Amino acid sequence: MNANATIAASALPAQAQRSRHRFFLIGGYCLAGTLFLALSLYGFDYYTLGAAQRPLSPKYDLLKPSGAIGLKLGILGLAMFFAIFLYPIRKRWKWLSRQGSARNWLDAHVLLGLTAPLVIAFHASFKFRGIAGMAFWIMAAVALSGVVGRYLYGQIPRSLSTAELSLKESQELQEKLTRQLAAQRLISPAHLRPLFRLPSPQRVSELPALVALVYMLALDSVRPLHVARLRQRVLGWGGVLTTMGGLLPSGDAAIEQVVRTARAQAGLSKRILFLSRSQQVFHLWHVVHRPFSYSFAVLAAIHVGVVLLLGYM
Repeated sequence: MNANATIAASALPAQAQRSRHRFFLIGGYCLAGTLFLALSLYGFDYYTLGAAQRPLSPKYDLLKPSGAIGLKLGILGLAMFFAIFLYPIRKRWKWLSRQGSARNWLDAHVLLGLTAPLVIAFHASFKFRGIAGMAFWIMAAVALSGVVGRYLYGQIPRSLSTAELSLKESQELQEKLTRQLAAQRLISPAHLRPLFRLPSPQRVSELPALVALVYMLALDSVRPLHVARLRQRVLGWGGVLTTMGGLLPSGDAAIEQVVRTARAQAGLSKRILFLSRSQQVFHLWHVVHRPFSYSFAVLAAIHVGVVLLLGYM
């Protein structure tokens, strides 16, 4: 077996693991969405009542925080809360750090971080008062900052072994993609140019951290529109209609190969340009995210302790 065949064979298990992780991740989001939809449809007429009218509702004994459903949602939210903190604990426990990849753990961490506040919101019947209310809003802030952190994590180029790529390796990959685009004849360089329009390195270095983050988000948001425009350039009216204006892949393998290469190079060029800023903002994000997380943990523990002492469980 030659070297290329050996590399291809070793890549198959990793690809299977990524596919399995993606399957479970999508399944987790679908399960969470189904739960929230079911609770919204069933409890809409209860959750929209005022505080004085709720005890008169036939669903009160089920959906109140200490009710049959409400209490189970609180327990589920508490379990999610403990699971969320497995991710930072993993970095300190060697035996846990050997279980799965850091990126997979982070994806699960984000899923739980987005789902837990909504579970707690239904548990509280959307009435946020006292310590529980403070804990909820802090948890919501943690969830929002977690989405930002996951985005920043993806801006740092990484190899398949999750080790950070050097700037030289990233630039070599960028040059390879550039050569591939130069060799193709389907899309002209003039039509590719808007996809690679970026600010100068000097301007990026002068941007405040928050502005740099917004700039990166804006570039990533408009890239699908530039990609759609590329497809429109080479597809006829029929192809434009079947691809929803170029937003969906076409059936032409040659066109899609060029589109994938152009999109990969545009994304890599942006990440290389903003790499140092991404690392700075990511460090700043840690400074903000951790205190919020610990504050929520303290308030949640106080809330659970009070509930147990007063005998609501």
